[in-house]
Amino acid sequence: MKITFLGAAHQVTGSHTLVEWSNNRFFLVDYGMEQGENDFEMADLPVSPSLIEYVFLTHAHIDHSGLLPLLYKQGFRGRIYATAETTALCSIMLADSAHIQETDAASETKKNLRTGGPEVIPLYTAEDAANTMNFFNPCEYNEIYMIDEGLSIRFTDAGHLLGSSFIEFFLEDQGETVKLVCSGDVGNINQPIIKDPQAISDADYLLIESTYGMRLHDTVKEPIPILIDVLKKTFERKGSVIIPSFAVGRTQELLYFFREIKQNHLLPHDMEGFQVYVDSPLANEATAVFLQCDPICLDEETLAIMSEGKNPIWFDGLNTTVSSEESKALNADPAPKVIIASGGMCEGGRIRHHLKHHLWDERNMILFVGYQAVGTLGRIIHDGAPSVKIFGEQIDVNAEIAVLDGVSGHADRDGLLRWLSNFEKKPSYVFVNHGDDESCTAFSKSITEQFSIPSLAPYSGSEFDLLSGEWIRLTDPVLKKKTTPSGDGAVSVKKQTNGDYLELKNALLDLTTYIGRISGHANNEFRELTRKIRALINDQEN
Repeated sequence: MKITFLGAAHQVTGSHTLVEWSNNRFFLVDYGMEQGENDFEMADLPVSPSLIEYVFLTHAHIDHSGLLPLLYKQGFRGRIYATAETTALCSIMLADSAHIQETDAASETKKNLRTGGPEVIPLYTAEDAANTMNFFNPCEYNEIYMIDEGLSIRFTDAGHLLGSSFIEFFLEDQGETVKLVCSGDVGNINQPIIKDPQAISDADYLLIESTYGMRLHDTVKEPIPILIDVLKKTFERKGSVIIPSFAVGRTQELLYFFREIKQNHLLPHDMEGFQVYVDSPLANEATAVFLQCDPICLDEETLAIMSEGKNPIWFDGLNTTVSSEESKALNADPAPKVIIASGGMCEGGRIRHHLKHHLWDERNMILFVGYQAVGTLGRIIHDGAPSVKIFGEQIDVNAEIAVLDGVSGHADRDGLLRWLSNFEKKPSYVFVNHGDDESCTAFSKSITEQFSIPSLAPYSGSEFDLLSGEWIRLTDPVLKKKTTPSGDGAVSVKKQTNGDYLELKNALLDLTTYIGRISGHANNEFRELTRKIRALINDQEN
């Protein structure tokens, strides 16, 4: 019984972890896409995707789910287990991600054709994303599901995003049982709409995130007074507030805050009629999922609002845009307004068009409401760059830049430790991932200091035996080769220029797995297989 740490090892995105719960039987916890700038190389899957029987998904964010269509494309035909709300969100988010992959690949191919370069194949297509959804199995919170012999699971509300979960794995092999808990992303407390993170009673081993593993949130500042101040300042100088926002989760929270401001008349009378535009088809679809979710996902305040016949995320003055023509028209309208646009880190989506038209004007306000990863356009603006390049054009940053504190979806260091303190039976070992190099290392140390539990933040490729409780392999970090940034904030997406090469790599994994299965066979079989492999290599080289 073995766990292999692959993605989000000493970095914040690209979560995925491989577990071999029985001999040559594998499942994945998450399969997310890397985003922003990461320092370390991520180890490849050590087995063919076709040999992975299950994927268990903690939540729908792309850094946890975004490579599932690629896994399907490479041969995965197992089952994917997630909550019903995560399943619903993935149906729109993976389709949106596929659209981005196809659009970016087409754009790169067009550029390459001018210089004689190759066609760029998208990482995956809309068809791959749609086919992936056929393998989802929606689950309920707090129910134990027997998945296979020696493998049962339970989803518990993580309070990070609608449908987000801690996953408890009840594993059995060779007559021994092990309970592994994977945190995914631990939610912050007192978020609007969704519940706080729920407690887990016990675990033998815990894999926990550390996004804010060495930082504390500002508990003094409340988001609504900050929003009121932002609106007043900006509207008084006849400017607009531009908010880069993640389409799922953060946008719905903002709508909740704006409803509170409008319905409780918290702005001067002459400003009360301000218009809010949600310029993101994905956000509009996600909002529909929020409104149709199981009430078990919602906190008491939201349920109370709904019991009065009110919509918690709708108000007079809320507008949604769907077409690109509607989006462009917003930039031609001089009236002060709020634009919430897709692209939380400003790497893609419609936000970049709005930044191009509003960054240069000192009357406007750019309001960041989420984490900005190193290397992203959002982080560059946030850190005070005097100008940025967007769509090949240098734009001066004259607009005021502000941050909405108190709206993080992640628990801070004390929140993570508080959640861990709720374990009645503490784990015998804690693995730390999903944090940058400094954060995950510091948080691992905090765990050991506070609870006297052995803890480590392993690098990608490290392996641990869950039965013996010993490390099989501890890898050294492999630094990524630095690439020259494009300078216009364009997202760096993995692009596959040769699909046949991926098939070749998968065939090699299949061969390696086969060799492992025949380890007890006769020596003459080994000699014959060795002869055939070497003959194939010689034929290719000649």
